[in-house]
Amino acid sequence: MPSFGAIAPLYYYYIPEAEREARCQLSSDTCVIDESDFFVRGCIELPVAGTEEPFIWGVWVSLSKEHLAEFEAHFECDSRVLQGPYFGWLSAAIATYPDTENLKTMVHMRDNGQRPYIELEPTEHPLAVEQRNGISRDRVAEIYAAYMH
Repeated sequence: MPSFGAIAPLYYYYIPEAEREARCQLSSDTCVIDESDFFVRGCIELPVAGTEEPFIWGVWVSLSKEHLAEFEAHFECDSRVLQGPYFGWLSAAIATYPDTENLKTMVHMRDNGQRPYIELEPTEHPLAVEQRNGISRDRVAEIYAAYMH
């Protein structure tokens, strides 16, 4: 199953490129901007009809400073699933949907080295609907075509 993801939160790209090294601390799982904006990387999973494997959007979500510290403190723990969930705002622009920036989310920790599961607020936004109801294989092909062509 294909998946797509962002290397950094959307806010990272608002920082002029020449200033990013000084203002941003970006790793594969966390990002801190200007010591005031805090982000973690996670997965929005969309069930795909007729398959066991979900379609995954790799996204970034803002957290409070305290929740990021808790996330980092338990990141290597075997039972990190016991931490959270944490409220956050989606920091992603997903081209196949109307505006996705700042959708409300809950960040759920997972064990076994998996990135957190990102649960969208159950609204009528098309991405939230697809997370709840799933998508067809044709929809996966449509997303794939939009990103690869």
